[in-house]
Amino acid sequence: MLQLTEELEKARKAGGLSQEALATRAGLSRMTVQRIESGQIDPRLSTLLEMARVLGLELMPVPASLRPQLEDFVRSGGRLLGQPAGVGAPPSIAQSLADENR
Repeated sequence: MLQLTEELEKARKAGGLSQEALATRAGLSRMTVQRIESGQIDPRLSTLLEMARVLGLELMPVPASLRPQLEDFVRSGGRLLGQPAGVGAPPSIAQSLADENR
């Protein structure tokens, strides 16, 4: 949970939002946002989802048993492990998404 709240805090700061601004947009108190970011409380999933929505993020629950494979997939740029880059290989999912956003 700590990693998730740290990521939400990074996204808030990167977006130039204060704790007060995030709280207002998410329908929370500034104190709640501060306590979540400092690890003083264990927030409800619905609270985290609302904070993520305001920050333009989408939370995706992943079973712990699949996390290592998902992290490997993301690090590989969206290619399946062992998939060669280059001719004949389909473009990575990550590259396709990046191209769409240009």
